[in-house]
Amino acid sequence: MTQAFTGNASYLNNGNDLIVVLGHGQLARMMYLGATQLGLNIIAVDPNDRVCVNAVDKTVLDISIEQAFSACKAITSEFEHLPKDLVKQAQDSGKFKPNAAAIAAGADRIVEKTLLEKLSIPNCTHQIINSVSDLKNAYDNLGPKLILKTSRDGYDGYGQWRIFSTEQLTQVCADLADFDFAFMPLVAEQCIQFEREISLLGVTDINGEHKYYPLTENHHADGQLVLSLAPAPNLTPELQQRAEAIHQAIANELDYCGLLAIELFQTGEQLLVNEIAPRVHNSGHWTQQGCAASQFENHIRAVAGLPLGDTSAQHLVAMVNYVGEPKPSTDIMKLANTHLHWYDKSVRPKRKMGHINLVADNNQALQKLIGQVHDLLPKSLAKNLAEIKE
Repeated sequence: MTQAFTGNASYLNNGNDLIVVLGHGQLARMMYLGATQLGLNIIAVDPNDRVCVNAVDKTVLDISIEQAFSACKAITSEFEHLPKDLVKQAQDSGKFKPNAAAIAAGADRIVEKTLLEKLSIPNCTHQIINSVSDLKNAYDNLGPKLILKTSRDGYDGYGQWRIFSTEQLTQVCADLADFDFAFMPLVAEQCIQFEREISLLGVTDINGEHKYYPLTENHHADGQLVLSLAPAPNLTPELQQRAEAIHQAIANELDYCGLLAIELFQTGEQLLVNEIAPRVHNSGHWTQQGCAASQFENHIRAVAGLPLGDTSAQHLVAMVNYVGEPKPSTDIMKLANTHLHWYDKSVRPKRKMGHINLVADNNQALQKLIGQVHDLLPKSLAKNLAEIKE
């Protein structure tokens, strides 16, 4: 067990430079790295044990949440699935950015769908499921292919069922016979044919001014992000503007401050919102090498009340997610313009262990570099990357 250490008064004595992050995973770690160059400090909070920790080495600090909240300049979050009482405590401080309403919209698909409908923002046709009979009805209305999702706590493919036949419907209905729908309603979405999944990261400062990163094209396997390409191939000004209009409507409605990510399905010229994430996002990791100010730096700038940094792309970047495997050999780092970001976590299946940013000045060079990295990846990761390239 990590031991607390004393001598942490410096965190509290410089409260004007202190940001508290709810959550203590890799996103808090990368926010810390983005904050230090701005002369700011980060305390992370373990949301389960309610202890303050160093965001990098997870050492427990001899500081209470109450002390940290009282002393800090701002409170933010790396994750939307937080205990409601912790969110309320942060909101009551008057320092929480983004606010509790934004966290709720990202944490609960029903709240999210209600928000999108209020703003008349297109999203997948769906139905709220409060019983097995509701699911059968949804299949009749929205089938023959459905994606069934939990309304809360689902991410990286967890909490989802694919129902693509009556046989699968029968099996899922049987599996849900004793499910507590009152505690956790489900959402059934019509499975659509889309050309690609893209995401938009926008950052909003404390005055409501927005800046946007270029759209990113994302590829998944087994419900998890495998590869992001930025700026998205075949990106037009019209598509970027359409996505920015959606983002701005959501951010304005939520009185947002900080980095907001929106996942979108592109079908022809139409964009459908898949989900929103009120935080820094996996599909934005490319900004660490691709932009003058990364998503992590800009999120901290926003919540700290500082001017926002440049969000334009300076290079083409491919971000390769590194999931469920030990740290790669140094051979990958021998490749020019290849940058490993490692999270120092214990290995387990489907766990995000790190990512690799590949930088190039043209698509031919980028594709060559992706191929070189592919050849050095473990088989499980190389297989997913090869399937995408095909």
